[in-house]
Amino acid sequence: MELSGGRTKIGALLKTEATGEEVTVKGWVRTKRGNKNVAFIALNDGSTIHNIQLVVAPAQFDEELLKQITTGACVRATGRLVESMGSGQPVEIQVTELELYGTADPESYPLQKKGHSLEFLREIAYLRPRTNTFGAVLRIRHAMAYAIHKYFNEKGYVYLHTPIITGSDAEGAGQMFTVTTFDLDNVPQTENGAVDFSQDFFGKHTNLTVSGQLEGELGAMALSEIYTFGPTFRAENSNTPRHLAEFWMIEPEIAFFELEDNMNLAEDFIKSLVRYALDHCADDIAFLAKMYDEELIDRLKFVVDNDFVRLDYTEGIDILMKSGQKFEFPVSWGLDLQSEHERYLVEQHFKKPVILINYPKEIKAFYMKQNDDGKTVRAMDVLFPKIGEIIGGSQREENLAKLTARINELGIPEKDVWWYLDTRRFGTAPHSGFGLGFERLLLFVTGMANIRDVIPFPRTPKNAEF
Repeated sequence: MELSGGRTKIGALLKTEATGEEVTVKGWVRTKRGNKNVAFIALNDGSTIHNIQLVVAPAQFDEELLKQITTGACVRATGRLVESMGSGQPVEIQVTELELYGTADPESYPLQKKGHSLEFLREIAYLRPRTNTFGAVLRIRHAMAYAIHKYFNEKGYVYLHTPIITGSDAEGAGQMFTVTTFDLDNVPQTENGAVDFSQDFFGKHTNLTVSGQLEGELGAMALSEIYTFGPTFRAENSNTPRHLAEFWMIEPEIAFFELEDNMNLAEDFIKSLVRYALDHCADDIAFLAKMYDEELIDRLKFVVDNDFVRLDYTEGIDILMKSGQKFEFPVSWGLDLQSEHERYLVEQHFKKPVILINYPKEIKAFYMKQNDDGKTVRAMDVLFPKIGEIIGGSQREENLAKLTARINELGIPEKDVWWYLDTRRFGTAPHSGFGLGFERLLLFVTGMANIRDVIPFPRTPKNAEF
């Protein structure tokens, strides 16, 4: 059995058939009930959604000790593992030794009662991992991170650490957090009154990154196949259930890949992650499905079991305009699709996940490869049920003249991306990549409705408490 810190993990004990042995468990009390003859303590150590039952004979222990063992307290228990007499668990522990590590005052412990709202739990993010919901979410988050690294490692990709502090704005969005060492009460200024970043630590204006993509492309131009997986930041003053100021991104970049290769990789990658979740997180997913989203498991299987439709943007717009559906946001060629449009294509029209390609260049980033029609670029978005876009990517523009013309057209200073342009001067090659928002993936896999509930400590406007 799995031993850790002088204990056996509860998740391992609940799967064992080795009853009759003496075992030690350590964890936090979820509930305590009983009478003067017997007490039943439900203990959880975070290794599983399930608790193990401790059976305690009060006569064998100090009365004051047992009084202090309340919901939230942390204990060590040693005893004999036996088949459970009651329903709900296969085994239980007949306790012979009890040690109290830490009490939890019933009058002030915030999780004393069940049924707290998710909004309330966000206010005590430092304690919410002790709930069933967030224990399940965080175990799934770990499993998905492992599955991502496993997938790319088995395919021979190199994990590239791209910078968190950057002088470039990969998306051209402009909503970035400035990094500075200036005394904000005495900021140096130029003659015309602007901030003089030449006196700052890096000698120029720098920010927290919104994407590792541009640097990832540099890696792909030497190592062929790389991926990044790290934190990204966006100073967007948005309080929607889909936005965070700090979030994690997975961004593969692959030399010699064209759009078709990129689509194939994205479909295989996302299917492998969902399949891994179904295979390895079954108990946690079943709990979340029961509590929050009864269609969750069917939706996960829907992704794994269906081939993704490949759909041209222009055709997609035509389908939407002819659908007869009343959308909140009107549809016309040249506009970016809203979630309601994406979900209609996936959930009602095709009833399959969709990869939408060849978007108008005016609504996409400067680095995307231009098609011969002069109007569209080789972009792709993977669209899923319930959440809409889950992956965004493209074939990158490898032609120096076209890329330079595009950045000039958008007013991006060449001096800010000279190093990026140099990769097109020295051994340029076709290449492609995409980005998967890790929290967006977790929303899909867990069935949670708010992105703040799939990251341990959400960063949103006016919220950086923990």
